[in-house]
Amino acid sequence: MQALRIALAQINPTVGDLDGNAALIVSWTRRAVEEGAQVVLFPEMALTGYPVEDLALIPSFAEACTTAIRRLADALDRAGCGGVVTVVGYLDRDIAGARNSAAVLFAGEVVSRYDKVALPTYRVFDEARYFAPGTHLSITTVGEHRVGVVVCEDIWQPGGPVPAYAAAGVDALLCLNASPFELGKDTIRRSVVDRRAAEAGVPVAYVNLVGGQDELVFDGGSMVVAADGELLGLARPFTEDLLCVDVDLPGDRTPDDHPDGWTVDRNTLSDIIVRGWDRRGRSIAEPVPDEEQVWAALVTGLRDYVHKNGFRTVALGLSGGIDSAVVAAIAVDALGSDAVHGVSMPSRYSSDHSRSDADEFARRTGIRFTTEPIESMVEVFVRTLGLTGLAEENIQARCRGMTLMALSNSDGHLILATGNKSELAVGYSTIYGDAVGGYAPIKDVPKSLVWDLARWRNKTATERGEIPPIPEDSIDKPPSAELRPGQLDTDSLPDYDELDAILYRYVDCDQGLRDIVAAGYDRDTVADILRKVDASEYKRRQYPIGAKVTSRAFGRDRRMPITNRFRSHDDPM
Repeated sequence: MQALRIALAQINPTVGDLDGNAALIVSWTRRAVEEGAQVVLFPEMALTGYPVEDLALIPSFAEACTTAIRRLADALDRAGCGGVVTVVGYLDRDIAGARNSAAVLFAGEVVSRYDKVALPTYRVFDEARYFAPGTHLSITTVGEHRVGVVVCEDIWQPGGPVPAYAAAGVDALLCLNASPFELGKDTIRRSVVDRRAAEAGVPVAYVNLVGGQDELVFDGGSMVVAADGELLGLARPFTEDLLCVDVDLPGDRTPDDHPDGWTVDRNTLSDIIVRGWDRRGRSIAEPVPDEEQVWAALVTGLRDYVHKNGFRTVALGLSGGIDSAVVAAIAVDALGSDAVHGVSMPSRYSSDHSRSDADEFARRTGIRFTTEPIESMVEVFVRTLGLTGLAEENIQARCRGMTLMALSNSDGHLILATGNKSELAVGYSTIYGDAVGGYAPIKDVPKSLVWDLARWRNKTATERGEIPPIPEDSIDKPPSAELRPGQLDTDSLPDYDELDAILYRYVDCDQGLRDIVAAGYDRDTVADILRKVDASEYKRRQYPIGAKVTSRAFGRDRRMPITNRFRSHDDPM
């Protein structure tokens, strides 16, 4: 029996752009046809983009989606792609409600539909809010091969449709996914696919979205895994890619038409064109180090947020510190130096090295750079309102925020906030000050990782024979907001390595005071940090969105009530 050539089209759609996404699908299907594929597999909700959120509740959107899938089938046929089986994720709707569906398209027709069964309602997912679960299996016989379709969460949970497909006698599973990036997720995904391939006893073709959508970044990493866990193909991360894999299928399974009570929708496509081709060599992308993965996610998230929302340029306050330097370097990699505007906004407390480090970054990268002193503005507020202490400190940040937003209004820039996850956690940001802007690239990056990323980015530049973008002084000097004489972050916070370790246990792992202290941390220090985190939720709600890269991002991932009298730092010992 000849192997089945499956093409996994790892694409970057835009939510709601049905016509643009359809054109993208046609274009990539043409490429798959040129590669001799018999089956082309697109990611979850590829036609609609993912996640569609409350668009799913609008009847006219659902109607547009069901019309678009029929038009796509016809467009593929007219483009000369009707002779291959194309599996596309989209939104459908029936009497039970909206469905997270996959359509099997062939010869200008929608041959079959599969509805996602397992609807995740944890972390960043709210699918039970929008979709009704599926109840049937979809098996398409392609030539001599029987292939089943599942969608994302269907393989993350044991049981469900996977063993039912095995009982129904499939030769392979095609899995459509929109699985967001977080550090370490690629290893977890591989483990899940391995287990389901073993459970079903057949190869699993796993295709994933790539690209940014608001807070989420999809990293691709599409793969094909054999029943014994052997990796047959792996796509490149963080880029659109077409992975073609020749899969040997058993073809000798006895089908059960009613596995465990499931309804089975069976279709046979006997007119598949089998071209003469030689077996392809395996395509397996090289592993990517952690810092490179995070950097790619941050670049992807910013690039797609800017482009998909119609912006052309970004601007940020360039202070000479590590956070603004890393954000600016991400922006340069995402958009090019001509699209990045750095603004130095010195006050009376700004050090000479802060100004020179900002200027040095601009010189190294070639971004557009201007200086807008804020001292005269600050003086007006201080004198008029009689400000002292914290109010005087914060008015400096707010004058900078007003300056940036005025430049945004006049020149159309998207303003980038430069705060990191550690600062956001403990409330070290000023509402209407450094918290202004439309996007926060390192919002989910702990401070200790910010330093690691800066060193990694400079190292890669050196290895390529380029000038390292981030000045060494920006990396090495002690962090400071410079809102009063001699101010340092460590005046009121522990060392960032210790702070981030405590925050990881509290924010990412939901540990309380007792557990964190038992791990060896000082009780008073832990209690103070937890108190700061709990008291700062209202600030985080007003902070711009940014790409999720850790296991528990503030925002749509970690959602705590602002009005809340439970205090973890009061946990009795």
